[in-house]
Amino acid sequence: AGDSIILTKGIALEGTSILAREAPVSLLNSGVGQRTIDSAMDLLFSPGISVIKEASIACREVDVHAMHDPTEGGIATGLLEMAFAAELGLVVDSEKIMIFPECRIFCEHLGLDPLGLIASGALLAAVKPEDSKILIRALSREGIPAAEIGHFTARSEGIKLSTPDGLCDLPHYPRDEIARYLAG
Repeated sequence: AGDSIILTKGIALEGTSILAREAPVSLLNSGVGQRTIDSAMDLLFSPGISVIKEASIACREVDVHAMHDPTEGGIATGLLEMAFAAELGLVVDSEKIMIFPECRIFCEHLGLDPLGLIASGALLAAVKPEDSKILIRALSREGIPAAEIGHFTARSEGIKLSTPDGLCDLPHYPRDEIARYLAG
């Protein structure tokens, strides 16, 4: 409890790229431009879905207490998995979660929530609060964007999302948003 939660790159890199490849006609028909779709297709390769570089930097620079590559179920499921594994609660600030512009556009046009969209390529790291700025600076020097998005709390405080409208439970996605969309 008390550890800061760091997010690298942003969300939802893989889900956005998959949607660009699997649903281009739907995206075009909903008003998304071809340039945005093309840009999203490239996300798999640039910045790419590997988290090895940022994980290595984190381990070299600070004492990392936990790391997770949030995949199926998006960042929300990744955060839930970290909290459950540690037997802790958490509070995440929705305004600090970096969302790729293409992801935001696709989700708005297709009625999806970026928090539940497969998020491979991002890395979640739990570090002491005093190490968060050190890690963020080290990642930045290597061209990897990162942000402190929240912190772990006592389990009894629950798993929460802070939004401009107040504190609520972090959404739970029994099915990844991309799977829900492609099945629908």
